[in-house]
Amino acid sequence: MAAVAAGAASAAWDRSEAAVVAPRLADVRSQVRALDVLALTALLWFLAKFLRYALPPLFETFRGDYGVSNTQLGLLFTGLMLGYGLMQFPSGALADRVGTVRVITGGAVVAAVAALLLFVSTGFPGLVAAVVLVGIGTGAHKTVAITLLTSVYAEHPGRALGAMDTVGELGGVVAPAVVVAVLSAAVDWEYVFLAAAVVALATAAAFRARVASKIEGTEAETDTEESPESTAYAAAFAEPKFLAFVAVAVLVSFTQNGITAFLPLYLTAKAGLSTSAAGLLYSVFFAVSVVQMATGELADRFGRLRIVALTLALAAASLGALLVAAEWAVLAGLVATLGVGMHGTRPGRDAHLVASIPDDVAGGTLGIVRTAMLLAGGVAPALVGYLSDIADFVVAFGTLAAAVVVALVLVILLLVGE
Repeated sequence: MAAVAAGAASAAWDRSEAAVVAPRLADVRSQVRALDVLALTALLWFLAKFLRYALPPLFETFRGDYGVSNTQLGLLFTGLMLGYGLMQFPSGALADRVGTVRVITGGAVVAAVAALLLFVSTGFPGLVAAVVLVGIGTGAHKTVAITLLTSVYAEHPGRALGAMDTVGELGGVVAPAVVVAVLSAAVDWEYVFLAAAVVALATAAAFRARVASKIEGTEAETDTEESPESTAYAAAFAEPKFLAFVAVAVLVSFTQNGITAFLPLYLTAKAGLSTSAAGLLYSVFFAVSVVQMATGELADRFGRLRIVALTLALAAASLGALLVAAEWAVLAGLVATLGVGMHGTRPGRDAHLVASIPDDVAGGTLGIVRTAMLLAGGVAPALVGYLSDIADFVVAFGTLAAAVVVALVLVILLLVGE
């Protein structure tokens, strides 16, 4: 009898425990499913960065295969960045009309087609066309993805955006390593882009299928109020302190893109490293971008301009020392600190920009600033390539170091004026 009672009690306990655990498991499963939007959006951003940063480690190969100069290689990367930059406003405006999912999916498909064109390209003109198309396709992602994630994850938008950016930066880490592995295995470089195209198309299809049904009713409706007059945007730029910091942002973008376009070739041509070693150090430059989490928090605690000044000082010192360094260990350390300085500047820079713009013209003003930053970044590779041709890489990278110093001086002046 006691055994029966014990068995009944045990069964009752199991049922009560199941009644508690089952809802918790269902809630966990619901949260995991809700991460589909973030995971797929972040993966597409990873692929966008992968396509972009798989190119610079191939510059030496392109130079041999196509017989082109550094200036032409710089223009190649400039074409990509200009295509990317010019898509920022149109993609956002189109998303307001047809929805974020369609624009992000369309951009991913265009990028995949561009990757397929890279796979079948037989001459430098075809390579240029494909690379520019990579910029156009990937340029449709970031601005629209920010809108999507902030509406879907309205309670924790910063966390979602931070996760997407972190995954995206991994593209800069993985791409050079993949290129090095492919070249070391004596496999044609074109297969890197064939694989990327297949993955991009599959991810775009999954994104379209999984995300469309989940965002119904979450996207903000189009604002029907009249847009601010153009003079309102001009007034924001009439503020000297704001204009000075815009110059800082533009100079940082210019330097960042000049470095990312030619760092591998600089390390092989100037520092004498092998292509594989240069590719691995290029991955290190992006791997240290995780420092953004720390510098963002430090900027909130100790002041944005102070942390921006500190990171720019580190970048300027690292870039200057890189011009004279020769030992492998020293070069590796300098590439790492340069990455910390350049990537670590972003959180404080962006937060200060947002805080400096009046709310009623924030969207348009930020759009103008972001376009200026991307256009400056697009020009940088062509200039670095040209200077390396008519002079050498010391002059080219010295120009980038000078740009960082000017940005640092402007930030210091803003700090003094606070």
